[in-house]
Amino acid sequence: MGVSVIGGGFSGISASCFLAAGGCQVDLFERHEQLGGRCRVLKAEGFSFDMGPSWYWMPDVFEQFFGSFGKHPSDYYDLVQLDPAFQLVFKGDSFSVPASAVEIEQLFEQIEPGSAGKLRKFLEDGAQKYAVGVGQLVYRPSHSWTEFLQPSLMVQAIQLRLFRSMRSHVSAYFKDERLRMLMEFPVLFLGAMADRIPALYSLMNYAAFAKGTWYPVGGMGEIVKGMEKLARSLGVEVKTGVTMEHIHVKNGMATALKANGQTFHTEGVIASGDYHHMEQRLLPEAYRNYSEAYWQKRVFAPSCLLFYLGVSRKIDKLQHHNLFFDASFDAHGRAIYEQPSWPDDPLFYVCCPSKTDKSVAPEGMENLFVLVPVAAGLAETEEIKQQYLDKVITRMEQFSGTSFKDQIIYTKSYCVQDFEKDYFAYKGNAYGLANVLLQTAFLKPAMRNKKVQNLFYAGQLTVPGPGVPPALISGQVAAGELLKQMKR
Repeated sequence: MGVSVIGGGFSGISASCFLAAGGCQVDLFERHEQLGGRCRVLKAEGFSFDMGPSWYWMPDVFEQFFGSFGKHPSDYYDLVQLDPAFQLVFKGDSFSVPASAVEIEQLFEQIEPGSAGKLRKFLEDGAQKYAVGVGQLVYRPSHSWTEFLQPSLMVQAIQLRLFRSMRSHVSAYFKDERLRMLMEFPVLFLGAMADRIPALYSLMNYAAFAKGTWYPVGGMGEIVKGMEKLARSLGVEVKTGVTMEHIHVKNGMATALKANGQTFHTEGVIASGDYHHMEQRLLPEAYRNYSEAYWQKRVFAPSCLLFYLGVSRKIDKLQHHNLFFDASFDAHGRAIYEQPSWPDDPLFYVCCPSKTDKSVAPEGMENLFVLVPVAAGLAETEEIKQQYLDKVITRMEQFSGTSFKDQIIYTKSYCVQDFEKDYFAYKGNAYGLANVLLQTAFLKPAMRNKKVQNLFYAGQLTVPGPGVPPALISGQVAAGELLKQMKR
């Protein structure tokens, strides 16, 4: 059985592996010359930049993926646990989050006396949510609400506090503003302010504190290399530099793909690229799940303004992961979600992997990945991007006590228009749909095409949602659904 997967990001490679293991001959089509999607690698001037994902959380999901094929992540890349895990920078203050549970409790107690015990209870609650959310719910295709009718799951859904916001959940435990921001930050990229994100996502705090923050030596691109090696070993035919043009449908079945002016016959398709693009550009209107009006009404997670910087000196006080919260959290959030505009004083994130890994920068130099969350669909200019680069550099210099602007020897920016151009991302979004309650589980865009029997979707715009671990799971679930359909 010959099947096709469109898109070589995490969900597409994952789907390809599971389809091949299920007995299919798989063609994986990727528009770029390297696999990885948003997790491509940029090499320039001796620097190696991860272009997108930079956090390695939920290591058990990676182990589950590779374990499905009798492998382990260590067969493909080396992991190191970061200690400290990450650093938060406030106005006139900063602190690092250690890897040790005991040291984390000590940190909390120093900041807010009595909070260590509250943290234990918070994480016990998060562990329960993680067991249900990641252990059970995310591996469901969410075709219908009836999948969640089991009495045990309904009881657990109540316990998961789906109808309570993350902000109110955090506030019930902690009073210090810095601790609240620490506990809310994992949901920053889920697509809404913490007062709209379900408290279910405190499972992210459990993932961060209990399971640790890790780094694959060489960068996140090493995961992609490992997955590609696995896929090829399973017999997947990888076709790069291929731009998909059309999905042919006959008698309610996808029968062929048109790409680069050629026709590729197929018995099944998983579309793991941008869902909106796949439907609105590749499928005839009669076979689409959703209209353009539907997409316009969705609530999207942020896009972002990215900078890849090569600096010809070391920078004091920066750690591997740095979150600059030295500006108003709520004001920036409003500029993303309520009144889309360029924020006056942006929060931002800096990844400096050269603090951990000598291979990503020339000796004595630093590799900086800077991310400023911005609203999807914003108009950008070179002048705006330069203004924001100046802003973030100034604040990094003030914090670190190190002047390095004149030592930047490589600069590349990446923003909304680049996401649109490179990934066909709807409105230039970077993180898919916002994980608000009305866009959760079966309320997300459907994994199954309801009019084309052998067409399924995977990736961040369908279940279970954005992020690298969810993308791995999405590919696995979509592949399972296509395999079931082909056996009927």
